[in-house]
Amino acid sequence: MIRGQVVEALREAARLVGMGPDTDALRAIQTAQDALDAAKAAHLAGLEQSRGFEADGASSVTSWVRSRLRVSAPEAHALTRAGSTLVQLPRVAEAAQVGAIRLEHVNVFSYGLRHIGTRVVTDAQDWLLQVAQTCEPAELRRVMRALRAATYPGELDDAWAKGMDKADLQVNAVPEGFHVTGFLPIQVGSRFRTVLDSLSAPVDADDQRTGPERRVDAIDQLCQQILDAGLPSDKGVRPHVSVTADAETVHAAATHTRGTTSDPMVSADLAGFGPIGPELLSMIGCTADVTPILTHQMPNFSQSRVLNVGRTHRLATLKQRRAVLARQEGRCAAPGCRNTHLEIHHVVWWSRGGPTDLDNLVGLCSRCHHLVHRDRLSIRADGHGDFIFTDSRSRVLTSDLRHRRAVYREAIRIHHLDIAIRRRRAERASA
Repeated sequence: MIRGQVVEALREAARLVGMGPDTDALRAIQTAQDALDAAKAAHLAGLEQSRGFEADGASSVTSWVRSRLRVSAPEAHALTRAGSTLVQLPRVAEAAQVGAIRLEHVNVFSYGLRHIGTRVVTDAQDWLLQVAQTCEPAELRRVMRALRAATYPGELDDAWAKGMDKADLQVNAVPEGFHVTGFLPIQVGSRFRTVLDSLSAPVDADDQRTGPERRVDAIDQLCQQILDAGLPSDKGVRPHVSVTADAETVHAAATHTRGTTSDPMVSADLAGFGPIGPELLSMIGCTADVTPILTHQMPNFSQSRVLNVGRTHRLATLKQRRAVLARQEGRCAAPGCRNTHLEIHHVVWWSRGGPTDLDNLVGLCSRCHHLVHRDRLSIRADGHGDFIFTDSRSRVLTSDLRHRRAVYREAIRIHHLDIAIRRRRAERASA
């Protein structure tokens, strides 16, 4: 049924493209696109139910969509939510499958199911569809919010208690720092406000910091206290902020003078943020413990050999865990996975005689680690210090993201090297 409706919409769009009036062609194209989006969401719902994504070595539908369909995280979440909504609301599914409503309309129905309730939205499904078929998604969202207000008049506390209000907190990297947005439930917000007020109070009468400065300092102090105490879930590695930089960059930052531009330095990389400049690197290094990690092996020296413990220890040592995290830039090694809370896994399992050596250790998130032990995901060393991942059908999995990042960093390195060569040539010519 779905296939016939999609094919018919595509056939009509193909008939009008380049031949019919622009207005008719655009309407037909939009209808076909909406029908395809609905079909995609419906198939994702089927994939979720069958758990077929695990056969491809993915830990979730969202992870599969991001790696296999190459869509962004917000779009992946929207598609999976839409698939679930189409299963719960059959009439909405019928309208979406013929291209009568858009995926954005379906997402508004998803909002209604979550914040109002399945029974209320199902009962109102017919007249809400009339709004969706005649108005843009923004108008449907306004109507849906009005329905919520009518269903729960003035009962925000009850809505919270029933889990119908969204609690969220996002910390996103932007060029100047991090942008924090979100909404905290009453009990969480009151605790946070109490701690923030206490830590951000003026130290004494001479404290000249502004309110925003004191609040930011308070959050920094709170995070520092937690990091200093350590977290039990980090397997003996005290949580820390990681900065990756080569020895030359660190030395240049240590001797850097503000305003001096004679040394074009390769910027360091702050985990979770991105490149940072020499002055910030110098400040972080001034108050931090430094853990040197060899990233390029030199002749007659092997970092692996130094860190290997063979069969004398089952669990990775502290230095080994740090080395694995540095090697993977703190991210799960499974292609397409970006989780950062990692567990150390023996590629050749310890129970099968695998040693606790660096070249036999890999960092995996909990979900990918479970896939390995369920034989949904397989790992083997490639003999060059890296690992090859295959799914349950023995197909090799690749990560376009990591490849693009590696290419980008190599391009930046070559660019800075070119600048350095040009500067040295100019210095020799003027000498």
